[in-house]
Amino acid sequence: MRPSLSAAVLVGAVLSLAAVTGCSAAGKHAERPGATQDPVKRATEAPAGNTAGAAPDGCPTAASLPLPKDFPANLPVPDGAVVTSVEHRTGGRLVVTTVVRGGFDTTLAFLHTRLPKAGYIPEEGEVEEDDAESNFLTATVRGRWALRKMPDCGGGVYLTYLTADVS
Repeated sequence: MRPSLSAAVLVGAVLSLAAVTGCSAAGKHAERPGATQDPVKRATEAPAGNTAGAAPDGCPTAASLPLPKDFPANLPVPDGAVVTSVEHRTGGRLVVTTVVRGGFDTTLAFLHTRLPKAGYIPEEGEVEEDDAESNFLTATVRGRWALRKMPDCGGGVYLTYLTADVS
C-alpha cells in the first residue's frame, strides 16, 4: 500500500516545523511559559519563584532580603513588605520584587498616596481587577511599579519596583 500524497506532505511539514523550532531555540535561555520578551513587562511580572522561600500556600516564609544600597532611599515601601528578589540589570536598572500581605486595595492606596507625597510623580498608570501598574519620575529617578494579586497567598500581592537613575 502506497502512502497518500497528503500524508507525505503532512509528515514533511511536521518534520520541517520540528527542525525549525529546534534550531530557533538554540543558544537561548529557557523562559517560563507565558513570559514576555518586553523588558518592562518581564521586569514587572510576578516572579516564577521566591528567592526568600515560600510555604505551600505560596506566601513567603523566610526573612526578607535587604533592600540594596542603590534602591532610592525615599521611595516608599509598605511596612511588612518581604523582599523576595533583587536584580541588577544593564543600564543601571534595578528590579526589586516584594510580597505585601496587606491586600491589593490597601497596597494600591498606599502607592497612590505615599509616592506622590515622597515626590514621585505618577505617569501612564492603569488599574485592573487583579493588577495595576504605573510609571513614576523624580528629578533623579525614573521607574515603574507593578502590583499583582497572588493566587496562592491570601491577601498577598507582588509589588515590584523597577528603578533607574535619570542621566
